Amino acid sequence: MSNTFKNRVFGCVVIKSVNSNYNADFSHQPRTLPDGTVYATDKALKYTVRNYIDKNWPEEKMFYFKSLNEDMQPRDLDQNYIRFFGDYPKADKKEGVKARKMILGNLMSCLDVRLFGGTFASKAANLSIHGAVQPTHGVNRYVEGIIYSEQIASPFRNSNDNSADSMQTTLGTQFKLKEGHYVHHFSVNPANLDDVMEFAENQGVTQEDIAKLKEALRCGATFYDSSAKAGTENEALLWVELKEGSKLVLPSFVDLVNVTAEREIDFSEVSTLLQKENIKKEIAKIELYYNKGITKVNHLPEGTVELELNAL
Repeated sequence: MSNTFKNRVFGCVVIKSVNSNYNADFSHQPRTLPDGTVYATDKALKYTVRNYIDKNWPEEKMFYFKSLNEDMQPRDLDQNYIRFFGDYPKADKKEGVKARKMILGNLMSCLDVRLFGGTFASKAANLSIHGAVQPTHGVNRYVEGIIYSEQIASPFRNSNDNSADSMQTTLGTQFKLKEGHYVHHFSVNPANLDDVMEFAENQGVTQEDIAKLKEALRCGATFYDSSAKAGTENEALLWVELKEGSKLVLPSFVDLVNVTAEREIDFSEVSTLLQKENIKKEIAKIELYYNKGITKVNHLPEGTVELELNAL
């Protein structure tokens, strides 16, 4: 029996952030759209997934994940490849295709590459891999999006202050979002890897890959508990899995999920969409993972299986 995951999936991840900064811009403030709406990039969600898998399944290779060399500097692309796979295969111009296939096969052995794809531009090969999992930016769907700042003091004096009698320690500013509920839409399409699988001699995304992905989407933001991100937690995961062979395409769930002033996650617009007869018949299962003791949800699609967010 094949272990390859073949079904297409649509869903969304809800990330709660209270007095926290889930995804800062380069000015260290929560990111905002031109109209002031708070949002987070898809890279923020991908990072939580990579970090969770890297820490909990160290045998899985996370290729597009920051690491340091012996000089405590971030590795470049070539260094990271050599770290995992050794030197690039040596080949003259006649065997260049063979070398590229070997590099592609190595990259496809990395779970994050199978999931999210990646661009590999080095002296040995130029490859672009379209991953099976495609998340979108997350948008705050809570009725408020209040950003505030607070000053913090360092225990050290500014070393650039040449004043001999300077007794002041340095001050800094940190920014937080009072409360936000970010909704990331995502899709899973294993067929995205079809173009490269035949060259890489790889079966693509497996059932085990999907199990790890789902766990990371449920737990990754909570697991990554830094000072800036304390208060940022996974809140819910909606997983709509289609029947094998279905060609149905669903729109983004971001604008269809609402978080009320009472902090209830409202799925009524998602339910309206999924209950259409032409869509309903294409769905194999609907799962909603959330913390039943804390999170309130309403208007779930008919037939939704409700599961605990942190059930491992």
